[in-house]
Order: sequence, then C-alpha cells, then structure tokens
Amino acid sequence: MSRAVLQTFEEYQKARVTFVQTVADLATRPQNIDALQNAGVMVLLRPLLLDNVASIQQSAALALGRLANFNEQLAESVVTHEILPQLVYSLAQQNRFYKKAAAFVLRAVAKHSAPLAQAVVDSGAMESLVMCLEEFDPSVKESAAWALGYIAKHSKELAQSVLDAGAVPLLVLAYQEPDLTLKRISASALSDIAKHSPELAQVVVDAGACVLLVKEITNSDAALKRQVCACLAQIAKHSVDLAEVVVEAEVFPRLLHVLKDVDELVRKNAATCIRELARHTPDLAKLIVNAGGIAAMVDYVQESRGNARLPGIMTLGYVAAFSETLALAVVVSKGIPPLKDAPINEPEDHVKAAAAWSLGQIGRHSPDHARALAEADVLRRILAVYLHQDSSEDLQLKAKRALKSVVQKCTHLPALEPLLDSPPNILKYVVQQFAKVLPNNVEARKAFVQSGSLQKLQEVQAESGSKLQEMVDTINLQYPPEIVQYYSPNYAQALLEKMEDFAPKG
Repeated sequence: MSRAVLQTFEEYQKARVTFVQTVADLATRPQNIDALQNAGVMVLLRPLLLDNVASIQQSAALALGRLANFNEQLAESVVTHEILPQLVYSLAQQNRFYKKAAAFVLRAVAKHSAPLAQAVVDSGAMESLVMCLEEFDPSVKESAAWALGYIAKHSKELAQSVLDAGAVPLLVLAYQEPDLTLKRISASALSDIAKHSPELAQVVVDAGACVLLVKEITNSDAALKRQVCACLAQIAKHSVDLAEVVVEAEVFPRLLHVLKDVDELVRKNAATCIRELARHTPDLAKLIVNAGGIAAMVDYVQESRGNARLPGIMTLGYVAAFSETLALAVVVSKGIPPLKDAPINEPEDHVKAAAAWSLGQIGRHSPDHARALAEADVLRRILAVYLHQDSSEDLQLKAKRALKSVVQKCTHLPALEPLLDSPPNILKYVVQQFAKVLPNNVEARKAFVQSGSLQKLQEVQAESGSKLQEMVDTINLQYPPEIVQYYSPNYAQALLEKMEDFAPKG
C-alpha cells in the first residue's frame, strides 16, 4: 500500500518537473509567449517557486524570468500575481542555483521601466540582492549585479536606493574578480549608478573605482573595454572635479590607444569619454591637446561614420571653443576637412548640426581662423545645408550661427564672394565684411570688380533705408559712379533707350 502512495507522489513530482522544464524551454521562443500567457502560466508557476524540490523551484524561476524578460506586459503580470515577495523570501534561503534564477527574474522585471524597477525595490529585494554580491559563486554575483544595474539605470531615486542598500563597495569588489563577465556587469552597474548626478558619481569615485576602471582600458576583452570607457564618461561628465579625478587616474594615453580599437563601440565610448573631459575647462582641453588627443580625434572623425562620429566632432568643437590657441591646434591637426565632410556626406541632421557648430567654434576667434575655414570652402558648404529644404530647424539654426560668427571674422574676401547669393539674413554679414575691408585695400577693390562681385552686389534686392542698403551704398562709394552704373542690372536697358533717342548727325 505504501509503495502505491509513494508511486503517486513520485509521478506527481515527475509531472511537476516535466511541466516547469517544458515551460522554461517553451518560454525561450517568442511564438509561444501568447499561448503560455493565455493558458494562465503565471498562476501555475507561482506555487512552484515554493516547491519542496529545489530543481523545480529553479526551473519555475527560470521560466518566469524568461517570460518577464520578453515584454513589459508579462513583467507587470509577475508583479500583479505577487510573485516578487515569494522570490525575495526564497532568495535569502536557497542554494546558489536558485539565487541565480531568482535574481534573473528580478532583473527581467526591473529592466522594462522605472515603475517596475520600483516594484522590485518595494518587494524588499535590495537587501537580498546585495547579500548575493557577497556569495562565493561568481555567477550569483553576476546575476545580482545585473539586477542592481537595471534598477539603478532608470532614475536618480532608484540609483539612490541601490546606493543606500550598500551595493557600491561590493560592486567595486566584484569588479576586481578575475571572472570577465562579472567584471563587465559590475562596470555596467557602476556606470548606471554614476550617470544620474555628481553626488552618485562621487560615491563611485570614493569607493576607489576610477583607478581600477582605467587599468582595464587596455584589456583584450572588447565588451569590458566598452563598459569601462562608458563608466568613466558617466563619471567625468558631471563636474570639473570628477573629470580631474578621471584624468589623475592616468587615463591618458590609454584612451587615445583605444580610439584605434577594432571594436566600433569601444572606439565610440572612448571618444565619448574624451568629449566629457574636454568640455569642462581650458586646462583639461589643453591637457588633451598636449597628450596628442586632437590628432587622434581628427583621425577618429575621419575614419568613423554616422552616430559614432558625433563624440569626435563635439570634442573638436569643445576644445576649439576655449581659446584661439586651442582652436589653432585643431586647425594645425587638419581638423577642418573631416568636420567639413560631415555636413556634406552624413545623412543625419544632428550630426551635420554638430559639425556646423564645431566649425563655427574654430572660425569665430580671428581673421586667421576664419580664413582657414574659408579657404577650405567650408562657408559655402554650411550655407548649402542652411538653405536645404529638408534641413531641420536645429540644423538651420546651428548653420546660421556658425556662418554668422565665421563671416564676421573673415577678411579674406575671395572666400566670401560665393556667399553674395545668400538670403538677406546671411548676406548682411557678408556685405558688412566687404564694406569693412574694401575702403582700405586698392587691390581688393580691383579684384572685387574683376571677379564679377561688384555686378552681383548691384543685383542685391535691399530694402530702402535698411542696414544692408547702407552697406551696399558704402561699397559703391569706393568706385567711380560710371563703373557702378555700368554694372547695374538696368544699365544695358538704359543704353538701348539712349540709342533709340540718339539722332546721328549727317
């Protein structure tokens, strides 16, 4: 009789094992998700989390994790079925396999949105997740670090809750483990904490993360390098003090070496980190120049395409903005050609706009800087994107500002002549430069006529009494009236009329 009873229980256990393992397997394929949900899978899996057989608990948690990972609606379903408190309760009690699976569910729920991440925090999971960081098994630490990173990434408040749970020092310790995957995930979690505010970034720095992160910039693992560069960028972006901490950790020349890395994301994240360092003060920009950073960044912009170009373009603009000397460093490092290429060949408007802004920062300092741009035919290119009908409002605004700031410094008149076809709001700055230079330069006055520019000027439709008209008149006064008259649009007509009225003698 007892054998019959035992057999019944064994069959029931086998059925439970088969059920959870099959569901966990089915949950890996997207086409099965709706059918599982409609069959009420959540309600059936929930009691199995507290099963008396450990392997069933683990498989149930794994299945729930895969479902919650699939989309936000299923993750919400995990919350509404009150599965989180059960997971958290078991997380503190069970073996390492279960802890890994339970942390996976918490991560899968938290990743979708701030409210879902908050639900994980409210379920009391933080303490258990932080305890998992102290486990001996690297894979348990990995799952916990991943879940904590996903909670922290959504908002400053959620990152603060990760901090308050005491996770940061343990994440820094986990980062020092030899396991590569654990290193990557710990660096990513630290990045997700540091990104929200200077205070949070400072805590990461105070835990000794900077020096440790910098050491791994030259690691052979591309995925680790990506996370390390991203984390350093998130720390450096907040303030001068934090940027200086990153620099003092001897981030140069390591960062410049990885600008040549084979992995595109490593290169992009390194360039982003350099951008965050460059934007704060002239001293930091100078430090980058002295480390050979501008030449390296020019190469990076030249070799990159699309969005990856953006941090490089912005870095050159930030450095050039601080002073004439730093802008000259960008010019000397041949920074103008790749920046000029972006408005011509990049399809995305925001990349074009960034390039226009950076070119404006180079050219606005002095006539020499403006001439360097003008001789590279940059002004005409920026005007073209400004006038293009499909250009976004932001691109037009950046292009207009860049043109205005460079043209107002440009005294190299041949380069300004092609801009005499500009619309009135740009043309007034162009004509103003001619009005400034021509009265004091005989050769320039002669060249202005020979190039056909005086004739173009007569064709300008300026409102009577406007500033533009005043400047046109100022230029016309530099020439004999008959020359001005000769190049006026109606001069030929006037001559024809004279011919009609003319009566030949004899």
